[in-house]
Parts: sequence; structure tokens; C-alpha cells
Amino acid sequence: MNTLQSIAKNILISNMGVTSSEEVLVVVDDTTLKIGNAVYEAAKELGCEAILMHMGEREVSGQEPPKAVAAAMKAADVVIAPTAKSLTHTLARIEAAKNGTRVATMPGITESMFSNGAMTANYDEVVKLTATVTEMLTKAKTARIEKDGQTLVIDINGRNGVPSPGVYKQAGQCGNLPSGEAYIAPMENGSNGEMIIDGSMGGVGKLDSPLHMVITDGKLRKVTGDKSEMLDILLANETNGTLCELGIGTNEKAILNGIILEDEKVYGTVHIAFGTNTSFGGVNKAACHLDGIILKPTLYLDDQMIIREGVFLV
Repeated sequence: MNTLQSIAKNILISNMGVTSSEEVLVVVDDTTLKIGNAVYEAAKELGCEAILMHMGEREVSGQEPPKAVAAAMKAADVVIAPTAKSLTHTLARIEAAKNGTRVATMPGITESMFSNGAMTANYDEVVKLTATVTEMLTKAKTARIEKDGQTLVIDINGRNGVPSPGVYKQAGQCGNLPSGEAYIAPMENGSNGEMIIDGSMGGVGKLDSPLHMVITDGKLRKVTGDKSEMLDILLANETNGTLCELGIGTNEKAILNGIILEDEKVYGTVHIAFGTNTSFGGVNKAACHLDGIILKPTLYLDDQMIIREGVFLV
């Protein structure tokens, strides 16, 4: 068994709790066939009914897969989706979860990421910290991020925190792999302030110099900085530019590498995203979902400091 296949087998057992009686669907595109094949072969070795579906790469994260793929996702017991663009915030994923499918999405996964970094974490520890932070998000009314003299205040009152610990063993549980984050859908018109994005940005990649964002009434009004023109989709309309997520990274092994899947899990980072949040408690359905990673932030939930310059205080 090659290395990718042995890692895939461990994921299926440890993270997904797969049994030999289950149907495991692997959804890939042109960029991830090698990883997909490894997961497919590992599922067969575990005695599962394994299915591999190969689709064209989506144009942006959050774009729906083909109808045939969506139908197969809903019918399977377990879905593993290593793809270039994210299926996490699609209706196909939501409908599959409602039907009891366990789904692990791996947007932007590379063979190197599959074998190192966040995938190698002690997921028992990730589960514990993620649960603690999720509960704090649910109880809080406001969040405040401070970074390099900028402050962003976010209204999270009445919304529930969502854990993504990377372990999805119960019917309908879904999230990213690798994982390790707690996140929440803010009130769509309740974010105000300015913020520095200096880790990486969806649609851009790892940042050599920071982006500066101005947000009022939950909408992105202005982005400045190197490569900011690559984010025109966010300024195309208010739906795309709605601040739709606040997330907190909880995986100590995660490495900032320019791929959002792993970047947003980096321990002690905070990320904000713009676009769709209907899959985790929000009401904004946009043409995209793009995350921006803030390194070494200070984060308050209500008036309790949770992170001080990238170090957890909980």
C-alpha cells in the first residue's frame, strides 16, 4: 500500500468511522485524481462499496457540483471530496447532510498537505479545544478583532457556533479535512470596522503584503493592498461582499501555506469570510465564499479576551 493510500485508510477509520457495510463516494476533479484514487482504493480495502466520481473543476468555491454528483452525494453513507474549489458551502452538501450522509470536504488539498501538517494532528486535542471555542461563540453576543491598530466589531448575537474538529462519525456530520476550527455566521448587517488580512486570502493565496478592508453594516466597502484587484468579485454586489463568517483556528499542526483549507485551521489565527453562509446558520447565498486569514490577532468574545496576539487564553 502506498503512503497516500495508508493515510487515506487512517482518515476513513479515525476521522470518518467508516464500516465495511457502507457506501463511500469520492468526488474529485482534474487536480485531485491521485488523492481520490488513494481514498477509493483504501475504501475498497476496508470492504466498502467505493464509488469514484470525476467532475470538471468548479470555477469558484461554493459553486454547485453537477446534478449527478449532487444526487450521488445524497445517496452515499460517506462522501470524501478532495477538489480544487470548495463544496463545503453548496446546497449539494447541505442536502446530503440532511439525508444523513457524513461529508468531509478537502478544497485545495495537495499531496503534500495530505501527508503532512494539519492532517497529522492529535485530533482528540483538536476536538476538545474546538468544542470549548464553539460553546464560547454560541454564548457571545459580539466579537471584536484587533490587529495592527485596526478594530472590527462583529454581531454574532443569536447565532450558534459550529465545530469543525475533523471527526465526522455521526449521521449528517460534515466539515473540512484537514480540520480544526470553530466558526459562526454573524448577523449579515452587523459587522463594522477595519481589518488587516495578512496570512492568506481566498482567490489570492498566501499574502506577501497585507490587505486592508473597510466594512460597514456587514458589507465590504473597500479593499486596498497588493493584489486587491483579484477580489473584484467581492465588490461586484453586496451579497458577495457580505461578511458571512468568523472563524478561529484550533489545529496546532496546521501550517500557513497559501491554501485556505489548511490556513484557516492554523492555531491561534482568526479568519473572516465574505459570501455564502446558508450552510452554517446564515441567510446569505452568494456566488462565492472567500476567507481571509489574520495572523497573531487579538480576539474578544463579548469583553473576554480569548486570544492575545495569536495565543489562546482559554
